[in-house]
Amino acid sequence: MKHNSNVPAFLTKLWTLVEDADTNELICWSQEGNSFLVLDEQRFAKEILPKFFKHNNMASFIRQLNMYGFRKVMHIDTGFVKQERDGPVEFQHPYFKHGQDGLLENIKRKVSNTRPEDNKIRHEDLTKILASVQSVHSQQENIDTRLAALKRENEALWMEISDLRQKHAHQQQLIKKVVKEQNTVLKSGQPNITMLKNYKASSYYLSKPV
Repeated sequence: MKHNSNVPAFLTKLWTLVEDADTNELICWSQEGNSFLVLDEQRFAKEILPKFFKHNNMASFIRQLNMYGFRKVMHIDTGFVKQERDGPVEFQHPYFKHGQDGLLENIKRKVSNTRPEDNKIRHEDLTKILASVQSVHSQQENIDTRLAALKRENEALWMEISDLRQKHAHQQQLIKKVVKEQNTVLKSGQPNITMLKNYKASSYYLSKPV
């Protein structure tokens, strides 16, 4: 095979490998010369791939073939597709044929089908998503601020309620004291000067607004 700078290194190595008679035990041309066969995937991955492609991953090798448009040839035998793990696997490409290395430059690596307008649409979608996220974030901040204000108001109300409860309890104690002293006066039949003073003081306190 003559060196051609238009042919990717992967295809050059593949062609050399299939052409090499020393590797025919593991990889070779089909009888018609329109495809090539990998006769033992496990041995091929272990013994051949590291020498030519610096890895031993058969799946990676097949992915590269697919990227250049190669297709696996499925053989039908008695109505079923043969899928023997260690059996021959055949790959075919219209421009990969025995004795026609000049066709190799026609084999092109697949490129992404993404069009510029698709990128524009994706960019617009991303912009909308970012704007939506920012809006949600802003709303969340407003909610957090409102919740903090409500929490402060709630704490103030609870403090006020606690203060009112204390005052109410104190008033209840004074009322009980006044009632007790009144009962004592009524029972004795004659008011005591000290009791009268306490009664006036208690009455004055109870008359004060809470």
